[in-house]
Amino acid sequence: MRRLLIAAATLALTLTGAAEAATYRLRGIEVTQPWSRPAAAGTNGAGFFTVVNKGRAADTLTAVETTTARKVEIHKTSMTNGVMSMQRLDAGLALKPGESVTFAPGGYHLMLIGLSKATKAGDVIPATLVFASGARLKVEFPVGAGPNAMPGMDMDHMKH
Repeated sequence: MRRLLIAAATLALTLTGAAEAATYRLRGIEVTQPWSRPAAAGTNGAGFFTVVNKGRAADTLTAVETTTARKVEIHKTSMTNGVMSMQRLDAGLALKPGESVTFAPGGYHLMLIGLSKATKAGDVIPATLVFASGARLKVEFPVGAGPNAMPGMDMDHMKH
């Protein structure tokens, strides 16, 4: 019984480790609590985090680069008249000075399209967030259950 409790506690710590993720800063941009869910190779994954523009000038998150997926798209999920839809933000996400945007299940998120390998709890997905200002912020997305996870919300069913 004791071994079972220790194993359960270890699993819980592994899955919640993303909630204690690092904070990344470059120029006036700050990214906190990045995380991703486990996903199978060849399917789509998702990236979540909070980004804050602490600078004096507006900036725009224009792209995200990673070797873990064939491509990454910035998306926004919304609900209108009971119908959920997802919109790709081709122009990126504008960030006004002092503005904070949370990427979370059911809202803004990164679509990691065509994962090159399976990701499991405890893995880390390296990525670079690219901004219109020229800033390139390297971030690591721990794989597990993040601070704003919604159980059962699977991005792969969107089939991009």
